[in-house]
Amino acid sequence: MTLLRVIQPDEVARELKPVVRDEVLDQARVILDRVRREGIDAIRGYAEQFGECAADQPILLGPDAMRNAYDTLNPDDRDALERAADRIDRFAIAQREAIQPLTMDVPGGQAGHTIEPVRSAGCYAPAGRYPLPSSVLMTGITARAAGCERVVVASPGASKVALAAAHIAGADEFLCIGGAHAIGAMAYGFESFERCDVIAGPGNAWVTAAKQLVSSVVGIDMLAGPSELLIIADDSADVGTLAADLLAQAEHDTDAVPILVTTCASHAESIQDELERQLGTLPTADTARVALGNGFVVVCDAIDQAIEISDTLAPEHLEIITRDAEQTASKVRNAGGVFIGSCTAEVLGDYGIGPNHTLPTGGTARFQSGLCVTHFLRLRTWIRIDYPDACEPVLDDTMRIARMEGLIAHERSAQRRALD
Repeated sequence: MTLLRVIQPDEVARELKPVVRDEVLDQARVILDRVRREGIDAIRGYAEQFGECAADQPILLGPDAMRNAYDTLNPDDRDALERAADRIDRFAIAQREAIQPLTMDVPGGQAGHTIEPVRSAGCYAPAGRYPLPSSVLMTGITARAAGCERVVVASPGASKVALAAAHIAGADEFLCIGGAHAIGAMAYGFESFERCDVIAGPGNAWVTAAKQLVSSVVGIDMLAGPSELLIIADDSADVGTLAADLLAQAEHDTDAVPILVTTCASHAESIQDELERQLGTLPTADTARVALGNGFVVVCDAIDQAIEISDTLAPEHLEIITRDAEQTASKVRNAGGVFIGSCTAEVLGDYGIGPNHTLPTGGTARFQSGLCVTHFLRLRTWIRIDYPDACEPVLDDTMRIARMEGLIAHERSAQRRALD
C-alpha cells in the first residue's frame, strides 16, 4: 500500500498551497466583526458555543489560578517543563543580547537606533486533540526575554498543564478561549481586558485567518498553517529513522505534511513498508495515516536537486540526513528551522532544546523567520544634529531633492536650519 505518494521533481511546485483559504478568511471575518462590536458578550457567546467554558465560569484567569495548576501538576511533568523552559529562556536571552543599540556619526551629529520591547504580548497556544504546553513556553518565555511588561496566554479549555506552563513562563493573564474570537479579544480588548500589542503563536486555520485580518491593528509573528517536515536524505539514511521522523510529524493532526526528498531510489518503496510497520504500534495511527496522504516522496538525481526542491517548498522544518549534512545545510536558503545530521531529530526542537518551535509554513520561510525576541522588539531610530555647519551639505541636498519632488515646505524647513 502506498502511504506517501511518489511524485516527480517537476511536480513539486504544484504542492504549494495558500496558508489561508478564502472561505476561512470569510468565516473568521464574521467572528472578528462581532467581537469588535459586542466585546465580552460575543467572546463569551463563542466560548460557550465551542464548549470552552460554561456560562458561570470565568474567561480570564490571573496568576493565582496558574500557580495553583503548577502546584498540583505531577512533579515529574512539572520538572520536565521547568527544564525545557530554562533551555528556551537561555536561547531567547542569547538572541536578545545579540541585538544591540546603534550609534554612528553623521554630518553634524549622530544617529542610531534604540531597541524597545512592545509593552503587551498575546501568546496563543492551541489545544485541539491535546493541550500544547510547549507552545505556551515558546511564546510566553520569548516575550518575557524580549522585555515585555505584560504577557497574556490564550488557550482553549485552560487545561491544568497549559496553566502550569503559563505560570512557568511568567504570564500575567490567561484567556480560557481559542479560535478567531481569542485572537479578536487580544487584538481589540474587551471590558476589563486591555488589548495586546503583538500576537504570536501557532493555531488552526481560523486562528491563522484571524491573525491575518487583525494585522493592521496589532503586530503578529507570522501566518502559520499546517505543520510541515521535509527530510533531505541520501542512501546513508536509515529507513526506520526516516519513517519515525515522518510519523512524528504526521501525528500532529490530519492536516500535517510529511515529505521525503531523497537521492536513494529504493527509499520510495522501502519507506512505505516501514511506515506501515511503525503505524501498527502507534497509538496516534489514525491521525498519522490521514496526514501521510498530504505528503509525498521525491527521488532526485543529486543532493543539489534535493536542495532546489526544498528551497521551492521552503518547509517549516527541514531535516538533513546525509553523509555531509553540514555542507548540505550550508547550501539551503529557505527553511523555517534546519535540523542537521541523523542525530538531530526535529522533535528536539518541538520540546525545547533552545530555538523556538513556532516557525513559518506554507512556503513563507522564503521571507519569514521563526518566532524569536525580534517579534516583540522595535528598533527605533534617532538623529541629533549638534554642529549645523557640518550639516550644511546635507541641508543643500535636502532642499534640492525637496524641489525635485515639489515639496516646498520641506525645502523651507531645511532652509531655516541653513547658515546665512
